[in-house]
Amino acid sequence: MASFTANAQTLDTTKGLKDYYKKYFPIGVAVSPRVLKDPQQSALIIKQFNSLTPENAMKMGYIHPAENYYNWKDADSIVAFAQAHGMRVRGHNLCWHQQTARWMFYDKSGQLVSKDVLLQRLKDHIFKVVGRYKGKIYAWDVVNEAIDDDSTKFLRNSLWYQICGEDFVYKAFEYAHEADPKAVLFYNDYNTERPEKRARIYRLLKKLKDAHIPVNGIGLQAHWSLYEPSRNELETTIQQFASLGLQVQITELDISVYHWEKNDRQLKPGEDTSYSPERMQKQSDKYQMVFEVFRKYRKNITGVTFWNVSDKYTWLDNYPVAGRKNYPLLFDQQLKPKPAYWKVVNF
Repeated sequence: MASFTANAQTLDTTKGLKDYYKKYFPIGVAVSPRVLKDPQQSALIIKQFNSLTPENAMKMGYIHPAENYYNWKDADSIVAFAQAHGMRVRGHNLCWHQQTARWMFYDKSGQLVSKDVLLQRLKDHIFKVVGRYKGKIYAWDVVNEAIDDDSTKFLRNSLWYQICGEDFVYKAFEYAHEADPKAVLFYNDYNTERPEKRARIYRLLKKLKDAHIPVNGIGLQAHWSLYEPSRNELETTIQQFASLGLQVQITELDISVYHWEKNDRQLKPGEDTSYSPERMQKQSDKYQMVFEVFRKYRKNITGVTFWNVSDKYTWLDNYPVAGRKNYPLLFDQQLKPKPAYWKVVNF
């Protein structure tokens, strides 16, 4: 640990991530109102970050749980906090197969609605939400995770797709652009660095660009691990999407000490769950590598957002193994910078 301590002593500890990266790109974090109300965590957020993403408060099922009711309280509080502290806000998200209320897809008799009805409901939702925050939210994750996990398929077989085909993707971007022509519009997904999925995401985005759909960027969720991505995989991903003229943002960054598999991350018998010195070192090296790549492609990357503030709480704590810590962030459970933090800011 001596070398990390030395790094901390030679750096300006009055600065935050946002200050070290001021000439590169905004550094953001996903938050909840509860985190913002905690004095210690809010102080850390104000020092370290200059962009906020609502972790859940703007997802369709949360903000629009019933056809004629919108729950604005939490979303409004996050936007107000950002404005009070001179921070940007990324809206997350407008259209997703998860965390969408059932009413969106069904009529009063319990039957699936028609394509026209569903697209009208999507338009109404986007106009209402984007319109409310016009001028306050600079970027939106418009469509989230539409590509199937099965490499033999293209779009995920969600109710959006079953009812509307590919048109729901096209229309979501058109509606968002119409609602706020100045907002930067992103397609957002995970496992974007894996070649087979990257190829299908690229195919979708090229179709959108060729059809003159107003998509401006690709969000690389960056739920990574000690084991992936490699430097080459990451650089290739950025290069490929940038070749379409798209902005690239790292939208949900965390680096778990466990392998990343969405549906298969159960504990193995006898598996070591400690945050060992070896894991700490590997995580530091991985964070150092990915930020070296981010800085290299500063002309293409327009934002980096961490998914949660510290190891005190992360979305991985209860997914899929309740109570297992993944230790994926730059700050520990006491909100102190980890060795990985110093690797990220020491350049």
